[in-house]
Amino acid sequence: MTVIDLNTETKGTDIGATMAVMGAHARAASTVLASTPTKRKDAGLLCAAMTIRANAGDILEANAKDMAAARAKGLSSALLDRLELTDDRIEAMAKGIEAIAALADPVGDRIAEWDRPNGLHIERVRTPLGTIGIIYESRPNVTADAAALCLKAGNAAILRGGSEATHSNHAIHAALVEGFLASNLPEHAVQLVETTDRAAVGEMLSGLDGAIDVIVPRGGKSLVARVQADARVPVFAHLEGVCHVYVDGAADLDMAKSIVVNAKMRRTGICGSAETLLVDKACAATHLAPLVTALIDAGCEIRGDAATQAVDDRVIAAIDSDWATEYLDAIIAVHVVDGVDDAIKHINTYGSHHTEAIVTSDQKVADKFLNELDSAILLHNASTQFADGGEFGMGAEIGIATGKFHARGPVGVEQLTSFKYIVRGSGQVRP
Repeated sequence: MTVIDLNTETKGTDIGATMAVMGAHARAASTVLASTPTKRKDAGLLCAAMTIRANAGDILEANAKDMAAARAKGLSSALLDRLELTDDRIEAMAKGIEAIAALADPVGDRIAEWDRPNGLHIERVRTPLGTIGIIYESRPNVTADAAALCLKAGNAAILRGGSEATHSNHAIHAALVEGFLASNLPEHAVQLVETTDRAAVGEMLSGLDGAIDVIVPRGGKSLVARVQADARVPVFAHLEGVCHVYVDGAADLDMAKSIVVNAKMRRTGICGSAETLLVDKACAATHLAPLVTALIDAGCEIRGDAATQAVDDRVIAAIDSDWATEYLDAIIAVHVVDGVDDAIKHINTYGSHHTEAIVTSDQKVADKFLNELDSAILLHNASTQFADGGEFGMGAEIGIATGKFHARGPVGVEQLTSFKYIVRGSGQVRP
């Protein structure tokens, strides 16, 4: 669990060579972790949760430095919200680690087994992925979530956080190190790269000479796009979270207001925050104005089509780009659609296949929405803010993957494993 500060330790040294050393250390640690007993991994996680709590003061002090620098740079309120740590958020971090420790260990789990006519018994068994590289921005809690999830699934990790959270990440990692080492886990199980030099990211994307098995980017559109374009190893990623809430003609108004306001305003800077509200014209006369008012009263800016502008003169005229924008702020686009088919068409045209919700009491309409859309997460009568591994009972997540290979939706412990086949025989040879 070594911290390698490339800003200080590589003066006169090639970053590529230093990163290669990190890769070699991670590969060695991953071999040990793959067969580390569950009890030892869980003990390390529980110790890490304790040290996170014990070091809360140091973590908050470090975060205050990052917040001051971020404000001086003029970062948006959404980015500041992602960066900020509080006593409650640190406690949530610790509880998230404990929840991961309480999960069943996926390593060695038999996914399936069957017998062949020739007497061979075949098992498909979960195995760790190996070494996971996580490149992330802004949210320092990812340091704890990623480390805990990777370790539980028997993987080593190389973490590279954003420059805006340098002090916070270092403090959290130091607390994790203390807890993990107390349980005799490998020294290099989780390594933190501290640098603003993008060359380190490029080295990680190269795979560090085969040492990194998968990359998980978590951050803004430009970061994720770069990772997807340049990575030479598999990537678990979503490009952006353009999430929708569709209020159907058969929606209960009070339920719709509660869900819509929560989906947008609970935390505007997370990828599960609703960015577009679609309202069925069948209920627009009764539902549209109250929904708009509820959002504005909650402090949200509305960018709407002509029908939405007509119900409240505080609504700003939407332009085409609004329908495909991930605001990550207290802004939402509102559009009146002609039923569920039109809503599905709009989402397929402008969405990012992340998370969509429908509010309706008509089960047939709900089923059509859930069955015909292909987003990673679909909800009926619930807020898009539930698009979270912790809320899914996964303890935590590294991110929400919107691709269609291997992992999709919240990437938790189970998604950080692969599998192998074990074949048991009694002397069979192939004719």
